[in-house]
Amino acid sequence: QVQLVESGGGLVQAGGSLRLSCAASGRTFSSYAMGWFRQAPGKQREFVAAISWSSATTNYADSVKGRFTISRDNAKNTVYLQMNSLKPEDTSVYYCAADLQFSELLRSRGYYWGQGTQVTVSS
Repeated sequence: QVQLVESGGGLVQAGGSLRLSCAASGRTFSSYAMGWFRQAPGKQREFVAAISWSSATTNYADSVKGRFTISRDNAKNTVYLQMNSLKPEDTSVYYCAADLQFSELLRSRGYYWGQGTQVTVSS
C-alpha cells in the first residue's frame, strides 16, 4: 500500500516558478515509477511527466518540455516537479501517481493516486 500526498501548489504569476512535492508512505517507494498528471476543469486528465524508480529514465509531455523537471529522492520517499516559466494554460489540479510499471504512467494509468494540489497561473 502506498499513500501519496501532494503539496506546493498555489497562485503564481505567468513566468514564475513553483515546486510541487509528493510525499509517499510505505517502505517500497523506491520500487515504483512516479508520475505527475494534471486536470483542468472540463478537461481530461493529462500526462505531465514521469520518472523511473532509479531516476535513470524520465519522460515529459511536449507542452512542458524545457520548463518542467521531475526528480525524486528515494531516501525521503518524495518526488518533485519543478515548474518554471509557468503559463496560464498550466493552471490545473496536479496529481502524482505511482505504478510498478513506468509504461503504465505513460498511458496515464497509475496504481496509486494522490488527492491533488491546485496550481493557478495568472496572466
